[in-house]
Amino acid sequence: MIELKPEAMVGKGLHRECYIHPDNPNRCIKVVVLRGEEETRREQAYYKFLQKRQITWEMLPQFYGVEPTSMGPGAVFDLVRDSDGEVGKTFEHYFESSELTEQNLQGLLTSLQALKVYLFSQNIITMSIKPKNIIYQRRDEQTGIAVIIDNIGNSDALPLASYCHRLGKIKMTRKWAKFIRLLQKDYPENTLLQRHIISKLSV
Repeated sequence: MIELKPEAMVGKGLHRECYIHPDNPNRCIKVVVLRGEEETRREQAYYKFLQKRQITWEMLPQFYGVEPTSMGPGAVFDLVRDSDGEVGKTFEHYFESSELTEQNLQGLLTSLQALKVYLFSQNIITMSIKPKNIIYQRRDEQTGIAVIIDNIGNSDALPLASYCHRLGKIKMTRKWAKFIRLLQKDYPENTLLQRHIISKLSV
């Protein structure tokens, strides 16, 4: 059994917590802490579906199965680290600071533009797109990659969009537009984000 220690926690959501894997610093373990079993089952089923489709994984962490931990079953994923080895920070982290947005402006914009292309071209469905669920993996001072770490999957009773690229595009067009509106609403004082990023991310 894997022992998860508080100091190894790198992320916390409403239903789950994420810890650095004690046996592999390049992987992490997600565990349910509050009524997140259904979300976890849906996510894992969708990851297995994507594995069968043999998608490319440059903007999604790969899933390696479930291991027993001191906090219950733990889902093992890639841990997103910057080029300097630090655990990657979310877009929420960068957007909450106008200074950080300015320092990483071109990389933030380019990586989100690439993420949009990736999601549409690979027909990857998300429950929602939020800055707190996307890591900006810094490669250097000017470039990085956007990696979605949560809210992957399709909860439709008949998930036709997962199988039909045309329907997937329609669904993800709505999701992306909602993401843009969320950025506009949540960061009104970040003028660089509003003027130089959001304006170039529209569907």
